[in-house]
Amino acid sequence: MRSSSRRGFLRAGAALAVATPFLARAGADSGTSMALPVSGLTDLSSITAEARFITGAERQSRRDKLSRLLRENGVFAALIEPGSSLRYFTGVEWWISERITAALITAEGGLTFITPAFEESRLRELVDVPVEVLTWEEDEDPFVILADWLKASGQGPKRIALDEAVRHFIAYRLSESAPEWEVRSAAAEVNACRMIKSPAELALMQLANDVTVAAYSAVYPLVDRGMSGPDITLLMHGAQARLGADDPSGGTQVGKGTALPHGSREPETVAEGMVVLMDFGCSVGGYRSDISRTFVYGEADARQRRLWNLVHRGQEIAFAAAQPGTAAGRVDAAVRKFYEAEGFGPGYQLPGLSHRTGHGIGMDVHEPINFVGNETAPLEPGMCLSNEPGLYAPGDYGVRLEDCLYITADGPRYFSTPPPSIDRPMG
Repeated sequence: MRSSSRRGFLRAGAALAVATPFLARAGADSGTSMALPVSGLTDLSSITAEARFITGAERQSRRDKLSRLLRENGVFAALIEPGSSLRYFTGVEWWISERITAALITAEGGLTFITPAFEESRLRELVDVPVEVLTWEEDEDPFVILADWLKASGQGPKRIALDEAVRHFIAYRLSESAPEWEVRSAAAEVNACRMIKSPAELALMQLANDVTVAAYSAVYPLVDRGMSGPDITLLMHGAQARLGADDPSGGTQVGKGTALPHGSREPETVAEGMVVLMDFGCSVGGYRSDISRTFVYGEADARQRRLWNLVHRGQEIAFAAAQPGTAAGRVDAAVRKFYEAEGFGPGYQLPGLSHRTGHGIGMDVHEPINFVGNETAPLEPGMCLSNEPGLYAPGDYGVRLEDCLYITADGPRYFSTPPPSIDRPMG
């Protein structure tokens, strides 16, 4: 419940607006002319200063594991383009362009990069271990150079695996330049590494979740009549940035837009009795949070309370089912069984739960594995997933509560505590 009598904040926020680029855009981007209560965020400060980032030694252990899996599966090397997997295994932050830059991690533990010759010195600055760097001039074909390197590799298996994010033209040109080599996906090997989080990764994810929880606590009291979803979103982005996060993300849906899991383009503003759905996250040290909260501005009616309570119970059922050794799909099935008994669905039909119960999370917001019906992989300690069994009634409103959990040998643990009731929607 949000009581409209609890308003006592200032509307002027120029000082904070110039302190953060997110809030500086408030007047221009929100679609409303109201001044946002950004002064309510002036006391926020970073809570991530003591974050301990992933070390070179941990990245080496990741490459060692990948090499072992490649050997076991008869693969010579894995090719990884810029993106989260490249950061995961090498720490290198690069960009995607028409010029290939990629890492090759071999089954024997080697690390080689290929990059344009004019980028070599910059690349070497970013790599924290000695590496071989294959280079090509602008008038040369990098795939011929890569194929020659493969052909000179010796008598090992003529099989190379590509990370899932590798673009099609790279796979095609590699196959064309080295036709005797089998090119296949590296998803099995890469995911086997990335799905299981280390204590250092879990600590960074906990910090990211702490930031988002603190931002919710700061922004919720500032939500007022007449605000649009973009207004609230700018406040949340600004709050997370002030709390020390990188890359604040997410959005807010108001009214009928809450019935669509990823929102509507139709503008609505906060009014008495209206449902507000907020879905936000951020990054700390490269690791993400993802938390959703739903509340009613003013007094919730009986139907709104029932839907909120059902989703709250759905979260509890999913959490109880998420035990180590359990097939991830059984978590989704347990929630749907409960919802169908309450008159929703069946399956993915609306009104009901139109999406999976949860997704993997780590360096990317969405990673394997998922709480979805066809997921047979068993849950293992170190896996991290969202728990977000929303309920949606098209044309009316929807409710989603989302908290991320991680699996331990003793069962699941939350990064953030689910809110207890619709009257305490932020906890």
